[in-house]
Amino acid sequence: MSLDTRRVVATIMVCHFVAAFAALGMPPFFALILERSLHSDAAYLAGWLYIVPVFFTAVSSPWWGRLADRYGKKPLLLRAQLGLAASFLLAGFAPDAATFALALALQGLLGGTFAASNAYLATVVSGAALSRSLDLMQWSARAALVAAPAGLGVLMTIESPLELYRYLALLPLAAAVLIARLPSPPASAAAKPAARAPAVAPEARANQIYAAQFAFIFATVLTFPYFVPFAQAASQPASLAMAGLLFGVPHLVYLLCAVPLSRRLVPGRLLATLALSFLVLAGALAAQALLPTLAGLTAGRLAMGLGMTLGFISLHALIAAIVTRERAGRTFGWFESNAKWGAVGAGVIAGAAVQAIDLRAPFFIGAAVLLAAGAYLGAVAAQPRNP
Repeated sequence: MSLDTRRVVATIMVCHFVAAFAALGMPPFFALILERSLHSDAAYLAGWLYIVPVFFTAVSSPWWGRLADRYGKKPLLLRAQLGLAASFLLAGFAPDAATFALALALQGLLGGTFAASNAYLATVVSGAALSRSLDLMQWSARAALVAAPAGLGVLMTIESPLELYRYLALLPLAAAVLIARLPSPPASAAAKPAARAPAVAPEARANQIYAAQFAFIFATVLTFPYFVPFAQAASQPASLAMAGLLFGVPHLVYLLCAVPLSRRLVPGRLLATLALSFLVLAGALAAQALLPTLAGLTAGRLAMGLGMTLGFISLHALIAAIVTRERAGRTFGWFESNAKWGAVGAGVIAGAAVQAIDLRAPFFIGAAVLLAAGAYLGAVAAQPRNP
């Protein structure tokens, strides 16, 4: 990549990080916001509020993607950042839980910065460079997921935590200013007909990648809502601080390993790498459920981080191989929607499984899904490809 292209990718990554910082950092404190700012004793609403923006992002992403292909990636990326800022402002001034829920719904409907950012990047880079850029975008999301709860937790001592949304709205506004200064894709490129098919066919069809992504997101997110109580109820109970640290371990592994491992991906072996990542993740989830000690959980979380990293970078490479500049908005919109539906389904199934069985159930369900998906991907990878 040229220096100018690197600057564009870096700007998009930073803008996504500051937007994700608020979007991912506030949900862990919804129960506190309900109690101290909205004066509601309905603590169960926190779980439903967590799903609201995810659900509406799943619904709206394909639509915004089609509009990006029609009217341009940069205008729709600006729209996403401004929509996020508007929803944060409404949340910051919400007088009751219903208005707060509406603000979160608008966050999902009007946001979608991840898919919009990826679609814009597809107009700047392609192929292996796009795959590496997607790895960096996921890096910014994982960094926000690790840093935001800790950073915002320090500020939760104010009388009304809800007011933080008013200040957090400045972050996507600042991102919009930076994005406005980025170059727009050339009109000739937008009008250019789709390129001819490459000499080497992609390793996987779009529907196979969709299915693999759904299984990956579903099985990993399945354990997120109940990991902390699971760790605290283990045979060697972890403190709240230790449980939080263990929760973040897979994301930290991604931050440390994604870039070096992405350089070692072997073209033509992406499906095999994805299958391997699923099997590693399946073993890691099963190990955590079967060995609920500090040592067992630590080893399981480290292995989970390795599996997640291999899974993300191989998925990104597979997606980059099928995306075209002309349909980048639609492609990334559908992939973002698919991921969000996986997260919504995981939240619903995890709650039902824990209530019907116990806290280990999400780990076993996730392991079973990944084992089946990994076996299928391995079989597909072993078949000879048509040129």
